[in-house]
Amino acid sequence: MAGPTTETERTRLVRGPGLLLVWLYGVMSVGAVSRSVYQILTDFGSAPLAHVLSAVAAAVYAFITYTLVRGGETARRAALVCCAAELAGVLIVGTWTLAEPSAFPDSTVWSEYGMGYLFIPVLLPVTGMLWLRRARGHSALA
Repeated sequence: MAGPTTETERTRLVRGPGLLLVWLYGVMSVGAVSRSVYQILTDFGSAPLAHVLSAVAAAVYAFITYTLVRGGETARRAALVCCAAELAGVLIVGTWTLAEPSAFPDSTVWSEYGMGYLFIPVLLPVTGMLWLRRARGHSALA
């Protein structure tokens, strides 16, 4: 029976392209966490800003992964805001690393717009925002 979505029903965000997004965000979470933990534990003093920014990227990726898996309208909105913040971070850090490379003796996940990660860090939030906007209010995805 089709009807308005109730509070107990959740919009499923992990379907179709959403499943690929969860997988990619999960992989990026693992990669960014591993990288930042290793860098912070072994070489924090050489480039603290770069290592902290990699840790921030890891937290953003993990949160977006969680919200996509959780589903629901509140999670969708939180993920959308996080994807926009992630894109802003990638653009700011990417531009900063190109304009002033000496500020980053070590690269971050978002350095040079994610070139070290095949530009996935700049493509992922754009794709995520498109999917999350499309998934808005679609009870058919539940």
